[in-house]
Amino acid sequence: MDDITARPAYVPAMADGAPPSSSSRIDILTLGCRLNSYESEVMRGHAEAAGLTDAVIVNTCAVTAEAVRQARQTIRRARRERPGAAILVTGCAAQIDPSSFADMPEVTRVIGNAEKMKAETFQPEILLDPDTPRVLVNDIMSVRETAAHLVDGLDGRARAFVQVQTGCDHRCTFCIIPFGRGNSRSVPAGEVIDQVKRLVATGHFEIVLTGVDLTSWGADLPNTPKLGNLVARILKLVPDLQQLRLSSIDAIEIDEPLFDLMANEPRLAPHLHLSFQSGDDMILKRMKRRHSRQDAIDLCNRLRAARPEMAFGADLIAGFPTETDDMFANTLRSVDECGIDYLHVFPYSPRPGTPAAKMPQVARDIVKARAATLRQKGAERLALRLDRHVGATTLALVEAGGRARLPDFSPVRIDGVSPEPGRPARFRLTSRTATDLVGIPE
Repeated sequence: MDDITARPAYVPAMADGAPPSSSSRIDILTLGCRLNSYESEVMRGHAEAAGLTDAVIVNTCAVTAEAVRQARQTIRRARRERPGAAILVTGCAAQIDPSSFADMPEVTRVIGNAEKMKAETFQPEILLDPDTPRVLVNDIMSVRETAAHLVDGLDGRARAFVQVQTGCDHRCTFCIIPFGRGNSRSVPAGEVIDQVKRLVATGHFEIVLTGVDLTSWGADLPNTPKLGNLVARILKLVPDLQQLRLSSIDAIEIDEPLFDLMANEPRLAPHLHLSFQSGDDMILKRMKRRHSRQDAIDLCNRLRAARPEMAFGADLIAGFPTETDDMFANTLRSVDECGIDYLHVFPYSPRPGTPAAKMPQVARDIVKARAATLRQKGAERLALRLDRHVGATTLALVEAGGRARLPDFSPVRIDGVSPEPGRPARFRLTSRTATDLVGIPE
């Protein structure tokens, strides 16, 4: 699954730089993954084009029980802050359990994951009509195609995301997301390339390809092309694209053309976020993951040998059911053996409707302690990555808020007047904090 943030992001919809009035604006509150962020931008465009006003769209996440709790909390807060607005709830949590959200008195409509991507859904005369059903959610498993949605980028972001795939055909025992996203569906290569061209033409330096199960792209298309084929075509047909980045991918599905591009193509960012989840073979089997511990280690070693600047992020779950101390030790040790620089740690919590929720559970205090240990290991690994850059002068992509990112995704806190966001700038990296490099613009 794509990298999870599970924090609400305020995305105001406005035509100019002035804040809109409370009664006219559309607020989009996004929880979850980068794909949700992309889809929020698509919804914003649909809502504006339809003339929808005075509404709050809450785009929910269902990856954990905590994410669902945060969604409800966000809805209640939205109602307090916008008492007269229509509250429209969508996203994976709404798709999986629409009736529970429809029962909330704060909610005006519940919209499914397929419906939220359709322009006609946001017509005010339909959406806000009292006779319109409270729940607009259909069977996500019946959806067979995914269309490209042209956007000019994401508000407040230095990079643009392009959805190339959604859904998932795998059934990991801890994951509910296939029931929120449906089966894997790919956007045809030509449509992806057209969108990348448009984004580059509007000035975007970096494009990120995103999806629920990105490496499954193409399996449902004629001739079943692989992700490596799509990446190669983008780089060839969009020569003005300066930097292409991949979001979270499944390591076992990296095809050889994609590996060769990662190893040798300078326009492909030297950074991969890998969906590992565990470093113990027995736990991986119980998760129904398709890679082994050694597969993960071998991939990282091969890529790093071919491209020494390569950096790795990874998702890891702490305290999965039946995990023993020895199994956890294997996961902890794998962080160093793979050389993972950016850890995204999930303390396991049972997700109703998943097989793992019925397995013998690890005590909550142990789960929390293991998650804390993994996060501490992640802090140590990040420090090693940042230390590599101190003293260098290099280009970084400037973000909002006085920050920037190196190609390997190392974060930079800008010391001085920030250059224009969304463009690369040269920085002298003078030192580091626990979480960031400190860079002086040159």
